[in-house]
Amino acid sequence: MALPRALLCCLLSVFCLGPGFGLPLASPGSRTPPPAVGQFWHVTDLHLDPTYHITDDHTKVCSSSKGANASNPGPFGDVLCDSPYQLILSVFDFIKNSGQETSFMIWTGDSPPHVPVLELSTDTVISVIANMTTTVQSLFPNLQVFPALGNHDYWPQDQLPVVTSKVYNAVANLWKPWLNEEAISTLKKGGFYSQKITTNSSLRIISLNTNLYYGPNIVTLNKTDPANQFEWLEKTLNSSRENKEKVYLIAHVPVGYLPFSRSTTAMREYYNEKLIDIFRKYSDVIAGQFYGHTHRDSVMVLSDKNGSPVSSLFVAPAVTPVKSVSEKQTNNPGVRLFQYDTQNFQLLDMWQYYLNLTEANLKGESNWKLEYSLTQAYDIEDLQPKSLYSLAKQFAVLDSKQFIKYYNYFFVSYDSSTICDKECKALQICAIMNLDHISYIDCLKQFYIQYNKII
Repeated sequence: MALPRALLCCLLSVFCLGPGFGLPLASPGSRTPPPAVGQFWHVTDLHLDPTYHITDDHTKVCSSSKGANASNPGPFGDVLCDSPYQLILSVFDFIKNSGQETSFMIWTGDSPPHVPVLELSTDTVISVIANMTTTVQSLFPNLQVFPALGNHDYWPQDQLPVVTSKVYNAVANLWKPWLNEEAISTLKKGGFYSQKITTNSSLRIISLNTNLYYGPNIVTLNKTDPANQFEWLEKTLNSSRENKEKVYLIAHVPVGYLPFSRSTTAMREYYNEKLIDIFRKYSDVIAGQFYGHTHRDSVMVLSDKNGSPVSSLFVAPAVTPVKSVSEKQTNNPGVRLFQYDTQNFQLLDMWQYYLNLTEANLKGESNWKLEYSLTQAYDIEDLQPKSLYSLAKQFAVLDSKQFIKYYNYFFVSYDSSTICDKECKALQICAIMNLDHISYIDCLKQFYIQYNKII
């Protein structure tokens, strides 16, 4: 399968399709937020597979299935494949025609597909990122977008470097319409940057390159501060504090523990502990944290060393529906909209939208729908750390109906019959409420004592 040729076809098609490619959905009640409320979109893990095509030989539908039989391929994809271009266009068309007024968009990485290393190259990875960037810029010419690099936005994957590189230089050039000179400069050096939003100079976006801390990245082994990003982050946060700015922190690989794997941090434990210390220190500045990478929908609440909740973290589900042959569960494609107070930048609500992939393929049209509003689904006041902490306490109750709902949303309503047993629930709850090693291990011990198990 020829990736570069397929890429060119994808890139050209965005200019040939008019509005209405997807089916827009009005917001709940079609209400217009009051002037004091701002909004922004969060999209992540597009994972374009340019080789995707419908064919009778299901082993050749897409490179990302790695030779496995695609289960039920249709125009918007298959669960054993990464995103066809038509799926990606449908989500951006939905956003464009949603009727929502937004200040900006955050895009937390991973444009290339999950394929064997030898099927990609540096130039191909850059071409895929350029394709996605051009798609976004052509559909949203007046919207400020803040991207973050993902572990697949490099070749070989995961090996993002601590110095300038061809990929860092390429994305810096591609993203110039969105970023200022200072942001472009640090992006070229280490894949990270910060910048204030154009609509309100009191809000700064910090885009971290957490791929430097990712376990498979052998480039950063035994480095205490890869690319001096920790030092830069502290200086940036301290400056924001002095200038009375608030910060939204975005990145691809999240901090904390994976909610589906026992005692496993998403990044190397040393780096996780370091970031947690920084986030606690500047919790008065950081008004929200936003990640991707896991392809699942989850929340986390960072507490200080006294156990008081101080920061809200949100991991967004992927656009790609891909899973491996061995996995039973995957996610429906998702995208989300956040609401925030334009005075203090506190997060007020989040609306999660999704595409029922099976239904879309059967009907041959994309009907993106509201899956849930976070405050309405769980009857909480807002998205502040105290509200999420209280919600997590409700999740921990035996036979919690709130948790059953949360676990269904975790997979973006892919299969509501899925059961999360006691072990599964312990991992989920401890990952939500405990981001550092000591508190996480203590949480697991408490759960195992509760369920009469030995850790």
